[in-house]
Amino acid sequence: MRSIQYLSKLQLKSLFLLMACLLSFSGFAQNFPSHALSLVVPNPPGGLVDTSARLVSEPLSQLLNQSVIVDNKPGGSGNIAYQQVSTGAKDGYSILVSYSGYHIANPILMDKLPWALKDLTPIGLITVATNVIAVHPSVPANTLKEFIAYAKANPGKLNYASQGNGSVSHIGTEIFKQQTGVDMIHIPYKGSGAAIQDVLAGQVQVFITTPPSVMGHIQTGKLKALAVTGKTRHPMLPNVPTVAEAGLPGFQLESWVALYVVTGTPKPVIDKLSATVKTALDLPEVKQRADAAGIELRYLPPDEMTKLLSRETLEWSKAIKSANIKMD
Repeated sequence: MRSIQYLSKLQLKSLFLLMACLLSFSGFAQNFPSHALSLVVPNPPGGLVDTSARLVSEPLSQLLNQSVIVDNKPGGSGNIAYQQVSTGAKDGYSILVSYSGYHIANPILMDKLPWALKDLTPIGLITVATNVIAVHPSVPANTLKEFIAYAKANPGKLNYASQGNGSVSHIGTEIFKQQTGVDMIHIPYKGSGAAIQDVLAGQVQVFITTPPSVMGHIQTGKLKALAVTGKTRHPMLPNVPTVAEAGLPGFQLESWVALYVVTGTPKPVIDKLSATVKTALDLPEVKQRADAAGIELRYLPPDEMTKLLSRETLEWSKAIKSANIKMD
């Protein structure tokens, strides 16, 4: 390796610029944050994404010794918030609270987006929420295996509800159909409210959705819960098995929430944010609040988050193409 005395003036200048940038990034990270941060939420207050943001905002504020503001920016199927962060300053102060239903589905289903996947870099996964396979009592099945057998023996006889074309419930049920070989008819709704009413009336027999939407109806016997679609049982439905326990280990449907910043944010800043998020999620009081909300805390570092996104994008793309799913 040549010593510095033999380097050209141009090479020396480039070397000094590189060293200056590295020192600048290092100093920036050490002093970060020097003012308030924003958690930009693509949903209105309430629900999984907003609740996840509020679970971490207070502990992050305490650990970083700065205010952490929850900034709700709903609209445009999440694209308003995604655009705001992906085109913002590359300094780590504006953090997207990303929802899997938007992050995975929008780039597949929408021809023109005001943001691109390459414009966002993960800080890490923070929460997941399972779904529950709920059916009307008229369906002659009390277990997941019995349900799959019945649906296979009666192709096209069962209808399933979703919260709309391209929603997690829609895509997730199509993945379920592909993995089990059952044939059910899709009935889309605008949100859970109208869907649940028709499921309770028996006009639609199946609904794969988040537990809070159907919890009360399951507990009163108006709906039957066959399985939850996450890795573990839901704390409010302790007697309902996971899909793996019920004999379908290949199927999993979890909605996730992760934190992202604009690509180009200095790596030391991302590393500091990621480490702080992990510490926040390990706090007992955060775990207690998450349990009360029926949300599972689950940290994944940036590299594992990238792998998760790639894996689920492939799975969702296959389901969307096979079912010819289009946005409303």
